[in-house]
Amino acid sequence: MQSAKTKWLAYTVLVGLIPICSRLLVWLVTNEGSLEPFAPQDFIAFGLVLHISNINEIEHLVSADRAWKTTQNTVSAFFIAIHGVLFCSTLIGGDAINQQAIMYCVAVIALVSLAISYSLFTRISKIQMDHPERVP
Repeated sequence: MQSAKTKWLAYTVLVGLIPICSRLLVWLVTNEGSLEPFAPQDFIAFGLVLHISNINEIEHLVSADRAWKTTQNTVSAFFIAIHGVLFCSTLIGGDAINQQAIMYCVAVIALVSLAISYSLFTRISKIQMDHPERVP
């Protein structure tokens, strides 16, 4: 049986990194100044993929403490809301928003989201190993 953490890495993290990696690849082959190598929207998409995956996995987890599941879903919903607000701020053009500050903010939040998701899937893998008979 593959652990939930292995599947998470293969299906969630790698899929979530597609926008970031795609932009970086396109940046490498375009003329200088045509495109920025990183964009806040790509990091926001990565964070959203992680937290939506968290909620989905928790909802299908049978053998876990109900309070823990509720807490994890609440944390993920909170981060989804933060990502949504940050995405809306990227839509504002001109000098109204400091784009560099937004970039740093979304990069840090994406790393925090990755750490939260990693710890969640580490625990899910442990739960599944402790209760293999209850894994769907």
